[in-house]
Amino acid sequence: MSLPDYKNLSIEPYRNREEIIRQVAAQIEKDFAQFGLEVQFSGEVDYAYEELFSQLKEHLIWLLDRDYHRLVLLLYQIDLSEKQVMQAEAQYPDVPKSDLLAELVILRELKKVLIRNYFKENPDKL
Repeated sequence: MSLPDYKNLSIEPYRNREEIIRQVAAQIEKDFAQFGLEVQFSGEVDYAYEELFSQLKEHLIWLLDRDYHRLVLLLYQIDLSEKQVMQAEAQYPDVPKSDLLAELVILRELKKVLIRNYFKENPDKL
């Protein structure tokens, strides 16, 4: 396994890789749970993206409207920088912020899983 090109990473190649999808869902559930936000993945791999996206979007709308401080802490935990968010907003000005954030969260969690798996398979690269 070679390290993916993270600057141009797309979710598409991983949509049908069941183990990766389950790991990403588990990572999202874990990170959101640390902030008292429940995300539950049904296990339906074929609809994982849509299922996770809609749950994240609901939480993000709530955080944007009612608890911006907790949102900032959550994004920090996920390792999603303000710069990344601002770049996405500039690139997609007509997309609602909750949609952008949900997409960025899923993508960042995917990156975490891929990096973790890469170094599990290649411990000599640490």
